[in-house]
Amino acid sequence: MIKDKRINKIEEYITKNKSVSLDELMSVFNVSKNTIRRDVQELVEKGDFKKVYGGVAVKEDKHAKLESYQDRKVRNEKAKERIGKAAASYVNDGDIIFIDSGTTTIEMIEFINKKEVTVLTNNLDFIVRALPFDNLNVITAGGILERKTNSFGNLKNMDILNTFNVNKAFMASTGVSLTNGVTNASPFESELKTFMVNRSPEVFLLIDHDKFDKYGLMTYCGLDKINTLITDTLPSEVYQNYLEKNDIQLMIAQ
Repeated sequence: MIKDKRINKIEEYITKNKSVSLDELMSVFNVSKNTIRRDVQELVEKGDFKKVYGGVAVKEDKHAKLESYQDRKVRNEKAKERIGKAAASYVNDGDIIFIDSGTTTIEMIEFINKKEVTVLTNNLDFIVRALPFDNLNVITAGGILERKTNSFGNLKNMDILNTFNVNKAFMASTGVSLTNGVTNASPFESELKTFMVNRSPEVFLLIDHDKFDKYGLMTYCGLDKINTLITDTLPSEVYQNYLEKNDIQLMIAQ
C-alpha cells in the first residue's frame, strides 16, 4: 500500500475508534513500528490527533459541560432504557442500593418497581416516580437541590450515609476516559458520588456510548473502582482491554 493511501486509511481507522494503540495499528496495517510512528507523527502534526500513552487518539473538545436535565433526558432515550433494564437485572429482593442522579439511572425504576428493595438516592425524579410503589423503601440523603440535574447535592453531614449498609451502587457519569476516570459535571454531587463508590461493595456504572472519551469538571472515581460497566454498544478495543485487565465485567444492554 502506498504511503498516502495508508495514512488516509490510518486516519479513518483512528477517527472511527477514537483511540488506538500503536501495536493495534501495526497489526491492522501490517507495517513496522517505525513506519507507524512516522505515519502517526504526520497525522499529529496536521492537528487533528494527539499522542497518548502507547498510541494515538482523536483530538477534539471532549470536555462535557453540564446541560439541563431535559436536554440530556431526550438524548439516546432508547439506549438509556435498555441500560436501565440491564442494570435492574442485578437488583434482587432485599437489596439495599444506591441509585445515582442521572437520566440513565432513572430508567431503572420501570424494572425494579415490583421488587422489595430499599433505595438510597439523591435522584429527585426517582423519589417522585417511586411514590406509588409501597414495596420501594426510599431514603434520601437530602442536601441542596441542583435543578440542572434534578438531584440533591452538597450534603453537609456525610456521616449519616455510614448508617446505611448499601450493598450495590448504580452510578451515572458525564463522561469516562482512561486518563480522567469516571467524571461528573456538577461539583455539588461529586463528594456524594465518591463516598458511595467507596462505601459500596459492588459498583455498577451506567453509561451510553456517547460518554466514552469524554470528561466532566471533576473526577469522582477511577475506572478501576467499577465492578460492572453497563453500556449499549461495544466500546473500542482500548477500553475492552482495560476492562479485562482490571477484571471489570462488561454488560452490553440488548
